[in-house]
Amino acid sequence: MFRSPRLICTCAILATLATNAVAQDSASRQDLTAIPVTRSFNLVGVGVGLLPEFSGADSYRAMVLPILRADYKDRVYINVLQAGVWLWSADDKSVRIGLAVEPRFGYKGSEGGRVQGMADREFSVEGGPNIQWRTPVGVVYANFYQDLSGASSGQSAQLQFIRPLVTGRKLFVNGFAGVNWLSGRLNDYYFGVRTNEATLVRPAYTAGATTNLQLGVNGAYRVTERGSILFGANVIRLGSASSDSPIAETRLQAVVYAGYAISF
Repeated sequence: MFRSPRLICTCAILATLATNAVAQDSASRQDLTAIPVTRSFNLVGVGVGLLPEFSGADSYRAMVLPILRADYKDRVYINVLQAGVWLWSADDKSVRIGLAVEPRFGYKGSEGGRVQGMADREFSVEGGPNIQWRTPVGVVYANFYQDLSGASSGQSAQLQFIRPLVTGRKLFVNGFAGVNWLSGRLNDYYFGVRTNEATLVRPAYTAGATTNLQLGVNGAYRVTERGSILFGANVIRLGSASSDSPIAETRLQAVVYAGYAISF
């Protein structure tokens, strides 16, 4: 099954549930994104994550992954695997509209498990408009992506709410909840089983559009002026059109991570 970068981006090691949101102006200026750091928008580091072998797998693997975040003039940015540009901002930056791109990883039919013998599902790049809206209680983030590389030629959309839970001098913790919609064409490309891929234990399956749910926390603990320990955990509940696929092993997907990054 595809190794969805959004599972990891939400936890700030890789992609996905992709979650750039505006910083709140306070004494410590906590950043309401998947990487809640202070003051600097730029950091580099390394993390270790425990994540499913693929989206829908009930087995887990540990991965050592880089962490990179950079911002140029508060307009052009890269946040782990997501890159984008803000095209318009309100005077107080409470509302911002821009464009973003991020990858979606495929899988190889030689990887074993329930996808053994299936055709490879290709890596793709998705992109489109994104909007963030800062409110008194948190940040609302939304995007609508089109597969730009033509692997699935499908679409996806995300709506997420991020709220600060702890805003101390050294410890910062954000909570987030969201929904992620996948079009039938995109979901079928990754979760569907074609007629020529069917076996006695893997029947042909056409996956329709689906909506995944997401809930989690992420945080940072500042140990030096520039160094912070990053951590987080989230759970994703796959929609029925994905979880009913014969190549899906479980409906719930959990991801946890910890890392260290230095701001610059």
